Amino acid sequence: MARRRWSVGLTAGVLLAGTLAASPGAAADRASAAPSAERPSAAEPTDYSLTVDPTRTGAKIDDSMYGVFYEDINRAADGGLYAELVQNRSFEYSTADHKAYRPLTSWEVSGSGSAKVRDDAGRLHERNRNYLQLDGGSAVTNSGYNTGIAVRKGKRYDFSLWARTGEAAGAPLTVTLRDTAGDLAVARRVTARGGWAKYKASFTATRTSTTGRLTVAAAREAALDMISLFPRDTYKGRENGLRKDLAEKVAALKPGFLRFPGGCLVNTGSHEAYDEKSGWQRQRSYQWKDTTGPVETRATNANFWGYNQSYGLGYYEYFQFAEDVGAMPLPVVPALVTGCGQNKATDDPALLKRHIQDTLDLIEFANGPVTSEWGRKRAGMGHPEPFGLTHLGVGNEENLPEEFFARFKQFRAAVEAKHPDITVVSNSGPDDSGTTFDKAWQLNRDNKVAMVDEHYYNSPQWFLENNKRYDSYDRKGPKVFLGEYASHGNKFSNALAEAAFMTGLERNADLVKLASYAPLLANEDYVQWKPDMIWFDNDQSWGSANYETQKLFMTNVGDEVVPSTASATPSQDSGPITGAVGLSTWATSAAYDDVEVTSADGRPLLSDDFSAGDGQWTRAAGTGSWAVRDGAYVQSDEAAENTLVTAGDKGWQNYDLHVKATKKSGKEGFMVAFGVKDTGNHYWWNLGGWNNTQSAVEKTVGGAKQTMVQDTTKIETGRTYDLRVEVRGRQVTLFLDGEKWGSFTDDKQAEPFRQVVTRDKGTGDLIVKVVNAQPATARTKIGLGDAASVAPTARVTTLAAAPDAENTKDATPVKPVTSTFQGVGKSFSYDFPGNSVTFLRIRTR
Repeated sequence: MARRRWSVGLTAGVLLAGTLAASPGAAADRASAAPSAERPSAAEPTDYSLTVDPTRTGAKIDDSMYGVFYEDINRAADGGLYAELVQNRSFEYSTADHKAYRPLTSWEVSGSGSAKVRDDAGRLHERNRNYLQLDGGSAVTNSGYNTGIAVRKGKRYDFSLWARTGEAAGAPLTVTLRDTAGDLAVARRVTARGGWAKYKASFTATRTSTTGRLTVAAAREAALDMISLFPRDTYKGRENGLRKDLAEKVAALKPGFLRFPGGCLVNTGSHEAYDEKSGWQRQRSYQWKDTTGPVETRATNANFWGYNQSYGLGYYEYFQFAEDVGAMPLPVVPALVTGCGQNKATDDPALLKRHIQDTLDLIEFANGPVTSEWGRKRAGMGHPEPFGLTHLGVGNEENLPEEFFARFKQFRAAVEAKHPDITVVSNSGPDDSGTTFDKAWQLNRDNKVAMVDEHYYNSPQWFLENNKRYDSYDRKGPKVFLGEYASHGNKFSNALAEAAFMTGLERNADLVKLASYAPLLANEDYVQWKPDMIWFDNDQSWGSANYETQKLFMTNVGDEVVPSTASATPSQDSGPITGAVGLSTWATSAAYDDVEVTSADGRPLLSDDFSAGDGQWTRAAGTGSWAVRDGAYVQSDEAAENTLVTAGDKGWQNYDLHVKATKKSGKEGFMVAFGVKDTGNHYWWNLGGWNNTQSAVEKTVGGAKQTMVQDTTKIETGRTYDLRVEVRGRQVTLFLDGEKWGSFTDDKQAEPFRQVVTRDKGTGDLIVKVVNAQPATARTKIGLGDAASVAPTARVTTLAAAPDAENTKDATPVKPVTSTFQGVGKSFSYDFPGNSVTFLRIRTR
């Protein structure tokens, strides 16, 4: 998972230049699938043709084509998929995880005695550093996640804790489950005796509540740790298992693979072990051996996304979950090069050797016989049979391709020497293009890597423009694993753009072997990242519009591509880039001076040295602290983000923008905007962005950004830079201190009508998949050829809704509608509704 700056409150997606209307009503009578949301009157239909050749076969589609990527972000593990209901069950929360955390976070102490968290030699286990010393007459109460501990009437809940006491008569412990209205279950009592031991009890909820609290009260002195409450009804009934509703939503996707555990968790922080030698380092890369064995002996860690992760959900549980949902496990291990803004290579041969051996041990843990060291440990955890690991990723989104690849080759050589049947997956960095991407791909090709993991998050516009991205990739080079992708939002317009892109993935299934939307899960009260596929709180879960679209594709893949062609949307002349100019900063103070805008023929349009104040400028973003100081225009608030101010005419075209910029202080550099329509529609040259690690031109459409060109330019504090932007038609050239920095031509068409046809060899069905990401009905003539022999009735599944429709806890406007269509033949017509994804299953004879 790459850390990127997003504008997440998107307007109703701009899917095609100039089209902002809502989607039309139902299709004509000959297409009986009804849309799933009420919409205004239809735009004028557009005519298309779709020609299919069922006698030919295209690329084979692997069963593992679509999968899921799981990362513990947005509280996806503790408080999410991991079914534990107690937060901070072992008192390990620390300021290392979050500045507001303390060992008693989520706990409240009451009663006549005291309670103190200790970290001495009396602990339960050396890797479980803290425990709670509770005096007689005192109690502690846990508040769970979100609004509290959620229970349902009649359901069973299993309680456990570890305790010890020096009291000769033992220490009675009373356990209650209550909310503000009273008891939620009959209280339970256990008595601790002697040294550390595990004690269990169970509750049956007498009422349903989402605000429960779990209390443990001690009649005499006792030490407590690992206080736990699990629903009995976990996914597949697993002990230390998964939250059932979330796991079932993942299983319903029928994923071909499960990539885990990250993401930025894999390649950030220290690569040291969790031991005395490292000082019990809390900010570490995810290391698989930390996460296996009894839960009370597993390490804890500071999650990269700003909270604690307990590792109760660990590698064994990941492998088990993959098996339970029928997915290929695809773990990712650290390569000792950090990314996600950290960008540092660790030079320690001994440490590298240890991580390579850990990777070999991981393969043995997954696949080894019970007679092997790690196969025996797997069997001891309850799974004597191998998990069948075939693919393994090394590294994640490294921004240092040379350093990464030097280490990757050592990992690959070690794995291939002992396990030649394992596919070792590399990656191409955090972006879809640019110098890092190009260098990484060059290294991957030159070294004959088997598979490369690409990641990108872009605007809906980008996905509509890049359907043909993989058409021109080298078929003799590495295969592609699209491990993370999403457009910027959870509206149906985002899902439509992604669906249009997915037709291109399937068409290129000979090259793109694996693909997974990301991220998978988000707890609505603990969000670090948007968009997300599945949302939840402590009691409910709901699939986004993107989830419904992914599910439709993932459960109707087919086995092979059937060659097909379609006409395009009538060309719309987008004209030259037009708009005003602007200045902005992000978490930085910067000064601007000598702004000049001239037309292509040299005519002055704007000139401002700020000697007369800032009267020509308008605060478009409404943030930041702008003022004229010492003859320059200064933004002085280092905490403010996107402080855009604008000047000029929105109708300007074919012009040169010249400005001098100086970074005064802060995390990043500065931004110069052009082609500005408003805060959600413009271009800007972002110099020293992403914590001053790279620079790029970003295009923003409907509030969502995409990168046009980028490199690794960094900005020095106190130095004045001379910037020039030359706009000619849709061609933009940029100059930094008189030298050409980069250029691009923004002329890709955002084609709203996309299709692919696949064949289900088991049923003989042709699956015609059409995305119509525009308001107008796509009135389509479909030709199957004279040799086609098909049944007259097709089964239809349609997703259709207004572009700004968004599934929430309380409403699901985007959901599939199934119907039948009479009239299939060698040539027939079908009306695909505006703003829709439609799958026609046509039975061949």
